[in-house]
Amino acid sequence: MQAIAECYVRLVLAVGQHDAAYVDAYYGPPAWRDEAAAARVPLDVLLERGQRLRADLDAESAADADGQARLVCLRGQVRAVVARIEQLSGRRFSFDEESAALYDAVAPTHPESYFADTIAQLEALVPGHGALADRLDRFRQQFIVPAHRLGTVFDAAIAESRRQTRERIALPASERFEVEFVSDKPWGGYNWYQGDYRSVIQVNTDLPVHVDRVVDLASHEGYPGHHLFNLLIEQRFVQERGWMEFTVYPLFSPESLIAEGTANFGIEVLFPGDARARFDRDVVMPLAGAPLALADDYDAVMRVFAQLSYAGNEAARAYLDGTIDRAAAVAWLMQYALMSQARAEQRTRFMDTYRSYVINYNLGQDIVRRYVEALGGTPERPDLRWQLFLALLQSPRLPSGLR
Repeated sequence: MQAIAECYVRLVLAVGQHDAAYVDAYYGPPAWRDEAAAARVPLDVLLERGQRLRADLDAESAADADGQARLVCLRGQVRAVVARIEQLSGRRFSFDEESAALYDAVAPTHPESYFADTIAQLEALVPGHGALADRLDRFRQQFIVPAHRLGTVFDAAIAESRRQTRERIALPASERFEVEFVSDKPWGGYNWYQGDYRSVIQVNTDLPVHVDRVVDLASHEGYPGHHLFNLLIEQRFVQERGWMEFTVYPLFSPESLIAEGTANFGIEVLFPGDARARFDRDVVMPLAGAPLALADDYDAVMRVFAQLSYAGNEAARAYLDGTIDRAAAVAWLMQYALMSQARAEQRTRFMDTYRSYVINYNLGQDIVRRYVEALGGTPERPDLRWQLFLALLQSPRLPSGLR
């Protein structure tokens, strides 16, 4: 398996020479990365290597459950590498075909009527007069974190998420991350894992950051989200077991659905029930200067607004399948996801770059939640919920293995 694992790592690094977004993290031997850059192997040769690697894995067996889990995970990762090479070589996938090939999952399809009830609820909740999207935007403007307070507010959210996470699991003494505020990006936040238990977390300030996004970003990108996920992979799989395949993270792979799903669900694990609303009201809003008298109203609106998440998937499916153009996708997002025009345009930029990756956030969260709760990790049993969540972060899995 070690020889196969090395071939896999080298293959991913080689594909990364044809796709700048492909290698999300790498902390294996620097020479392997340098060799990939120097060789720049053609895609047709990489496809042959990927197919041979698939055949080698199909012929491989494991002596114990731990090795079998590793083998199943690596097979899924390699299938996704081959699909990505085919895609870069010109093969056209539909939105659903692509997500199945790359992320081992297909998002449900929802008609426009699916979102009507949620929009009707928001019509009754959002104050003011005029179009709902405009009223929602005006209401939310009161809860924008001023630019000069972003650092302070994020520090408070990170401190709380770190405190709670460290109460549940022992972390390496050297683990840490830095937060940078950036602009001109297609995403709202990003974790760049560096290896050695270190990350750089970037927060995009192109669009306003609302108070509800502070905990989202601090927990999703930091604790118990991507930073924790990546450092545990390095600690448990690479350092303790020597599984070299985990020194590289290909973004367009099943690992991403697990990563994004656990990062989003981790917010619920960290702040169960009304704990999130209380933290926003008692800590985030005072630091941001938001109107505390409207805290309960804002929480009620945002809980319902979150139910429109899958509207983004429908816009992406139609846009990437070519049944609507960019302008229509923006209009659809404004109507059914209730996004501002600027945010909808940013979302289509994300679709251009990351395509069906959008399913990893909401579908991934739902898959992880169902898995944990089916094993008894309900909000009423927070200790077991944490236990199952942390076990998931430390075990090699494919999305299909969680259903």
